[in-house]
Amino acid sequence: MAGIYLHIPYCIKKCAYCDFTSFACGGVPEAYADALISEIGLVSRAGEYPAEFDTVFFGGGTPSLLSGDQMRRMLGALNESFPIRADAERSMEVNPGTSSRENLFAYREAGINRLSIGLQSSHDALLNVIGRIHSYAQFCETLSLAREAGFANINVDVMHGLPGQTQRQYLDTLRAVCDLGVQHVSAYALTLEEHTLLWEQVECGDLTLPDEDETADMQDAGFDYLESRGYRRYEISNFAREGYECRHNLNYWENGEYLGLGVAAHSALRLKNWTRMANTGAPDEYIRLLSRGKRPVSETIRLYPADEMFECVMLGLRLVRGVDRAAFQKRFGVDMADAFPDAMEQLRRRGWTRESEGAIALNRAGLDLQNEALGFFM
Repeated sequence: MAGIYLHIPYCIKKCAYCDFTSFACGGVPEAYADALISEIGLVSRAGEYPAEFDTVFFGGGTPSLLSGDQMRRMLGALNESFPIRADAERSMEVNPGTSSRENLFAYREAGINRLSIGLQSSHDALLNVIGRIHSYAQFCETLSLAREAGFANINVDVMHGLPGQTQRQYLDTLRAVCDLGVQHVSAYALTLEEHTLLWEQVECGDLTLPDEDETADMQDAGFDYLESRGYRRYEISNFAREGYECRHNLNYWENGEYLGLGVAAHSALRLKNWTRMANTGAPDEYIRLLSRGKRPVSETIRLYPADEMFECVMLGLRLVRGVDRAAFQKRFGVDMADAFPDAMEQLRRRGWTRESEGAIALNRAGLDLQNEALGFFM
């Protein structure tokens, strides 16, 4: 499996917790859309990409700032330039309050078939605190318009561990989302990143986060509730109805190939060696280079087999099903348990593993302490 990721680095306003490469702007500049289409052409002509792509994902930033015409042009360029399967999953992130009825219909007509809508909380006061620009009512309106436009595969992002959030508020949000009947839920804990606005507010005492025990209790209660409503946990923070797992993200967690396009986008490709590449993170530089017919790659790293092997473990152990032993053996010529005997012994001693002939996985306790578990493999 292989995927294409396109980064749209523009937002109306940067969220208080966000440390992604994004910039406040009222829309996506035509110069950026033109540059991204130019990059598609340059990469295609270079010929260094997988034989076939199974997924396309527009992330951000706020991809729902794209006009319908911009989306049609970008998907048209992709279809002309790369071998994308007819049944490919084509996803985009949508922020409530930025997507009109006209644009949602245009996205669907252009070929987008999966949406990921960023709700975060059904409580407007909490949305305010973390700097979101929408209300819960706007989320409901966006979801309704998306269904009217023909989208039948919809993810909703929710967060716990927010400043002042209670477990009851978090479960209220999950209940609302489940009652709305979406196909997929991404349930993340807030990560406080240094030098974000939220980090500064917490550091100076203006805001207080739930403590670790409160956050863990929220998480456990949320996981139990989602599973009770028929959403199967398949990755640390992701739950889906049967058959609606996100194929694009599954490719990441299986350490498959992906091509990144746009400002600050990353790629992982088999170019003789396993190779990771990153584009420049500066929009002006990105546009300038492409206007001169130059690719905007700022970093290229060729990994040693041992590093590639560790990445497969690091990413694969995020999945509830774990690392496929046959796939690992085929890729590296050794079983995962034999490649990391000391680490496996540490996990077994702590009772954190589920092992079978087919896979090695972390159980629920191991998934809760995944960072510590991965430390044994380093």
